[in-house]
Amino acid sequence: MHTHEVFNQVPPIEPFDLSRNPALLEGLYREGASWAEPEVRELGVLAGSERAQEWGRLANEYPPVLHTHDRYGHRIDEVEFHPHWHELMTVAVEHGLHGSPWRDDRPGAHVARAAKFYTWGAADAGHMCPISMTYAVIPALRHNPELAATYEPLLASHTYDYGLREPSTKAGLIAGMSMTEKQGGSDVRANTTTATPQPDGSYRIIGHKWFTSAPMSDMFLTLAQAPGGLSCFLLPRVLPDGSRNPIRIQRLKDKLGNKSNASSEIEYENATGWLVGAEGAGVKTIIEMVNMTRLDCVIGSATGMRVGAIHAVHHARHRKAFGAALIDQPAMRNVLADLVIESDAATTVMMRLAGATDRAASDPAEAALRRIALAVTKYWVCKRAPAHAAEALECLGGNGYTEESGMPRLYREAPLMSIWEGSGNVAALDALRAMGRQPETVEAYFNEVSLARGENPRLDDAIDRIGKELTDLADIEYRARRIVELMALVLQGAQLVRHGHHAVADAFCATRLGDNWGIAFGTLPTGVNTEAIIERCV
Repeated sequence: MHTHEVFNQVPPIEPFDLSRNPALLEGLYREGASWAEPEVRELGVLAGSERAQEWGRLANEYPPVLHTHDRYGHRIDEVEFHPHWHELMTVAVEHGLHGSPWRDDRPGAHVARAAKFYTWGAADAGHMCPISMTYAVIPALRHNPELAATYEPLLASHTYDYGLREPSTKAGLIAGMSMTEKQGGSDVRANTTTATPQPDGSYRIIGHKWFTSAPMSDMFLTLAQAPGGLSCFLLPRVLPDGSRNPIRIQRLKDKLGNKSNASSEIEYENATGWLVGAEGAGVKTIIEMVNMTRLDCVIGSATGMRVGAIHAVHHARHRKAFGAALIDQPAMRNVLADLVIESDAATTVMMRLAGATDRAASDPAEAALRRIALAVTKYWVCKRAPAHAAEALECLGGNGYTEESGMPRLYREAPLMSIWEGSGNVAALDALRAMGRQPETVEAYFNEVSLARGENPRLDDAIDRIGKELTDLADIEYRARRIVELMALVLQGAQLVRHGHHAVADAFCATRLGDNWGIAFGTLPTGVNTEAIIERCV
């Protein structure tokens, strides 16, 4: 005899389509990559399919396993991944998420790649780490034209060729980055790894790295102290003669999230590397890579916000409480609209940054804007992601707290983007440093946000407040977060006022730039068109 009937439970969300996002598609066209819409939509459908969602789930349920030695006692330093990890990587590489803009001369190539990265990231965040690093390694590698000529075509290849072999013999390569050490963390100039020149032009690398993500990559950029100072080097896992480079994986990190991806501690035991850039210019060289991965931090956070909003709205549409669907309850509508506003703002500014990346090489003003806008946006959007994920999870109530919902995984992933490539203070201080050393970045920023002047009085007031904050140099480092937060919010507000849905733009400026908002999500003032805003997340 059945004890009860199951009812008022939400149907599975799969399939869902992350490319059905007005802010994303409008940005794709606005920033010059309309030609990529079919592929973006293809990836959006695949990422939200039951098949790809299961790939991501199992890759996280069964995380990578380190094998330091084989059965005979030989050192092998191999990491074993779940088979679905390789399915995820194959899709990402075949669609060029790792390197296509560097081989594609069409306008908007970086915008197209950003949109694809955004949509496919809904399947699994972990494998996007090596994809991002491979994308980012190419501009840094170009500081050594000989190495770039050899490896760049393979780094941009659309073939995922997994396995430990000499790089030049493979059909495609994946690259990583190895910077931080135990004693320094973000202070990479405190690194103690040494690089000794050899007669053949290579360097002998000895030392350790505290955090090396994706240690099964084919090659890494790393920082080490050469005779001329801190320098950047390329280290392949297999040397040109076919022997293994002695890069020893000591252990894998047991992380809060990002479980599908392996992150490790490694030791260089007389490893061989080749100089990239000049001796002593290591930070300047590798910052080319860091800036690209910072863009991906913003994209990853925006993806997480959109996924969270989709799950929250889906649940509210299908769940009844207190005699009505949740989505018809005024308090819930306030929360859902607020989540969508935050998501739209992150997506819109992300696409603007991708457009600046496309144009930076030929337009100094866009290069200057990208330098400052990326720093302030990386700080703020990535800082907002954990709070957004927590609120979206809470919209599902106790169901959201269970692993089966997928929301705990989303929540655990969210803090990583704020930590990766410089945590909050590092990002905020970097923004101040950019403005101090490159005054043209300040001009570029104000030129950009001033394009929206006259459209919203709260935005106009906020632009003026930034000017006052920047002219007051007293305790400016102490006030770094406050300044950078305001700059990021104004940049988002300006983009929304110019390009976003009017209901979203008005609500954003009234709350984030005005004084009519609480601390938690769901504290929008009365008069906001919540229906129009929520409809942007269907």
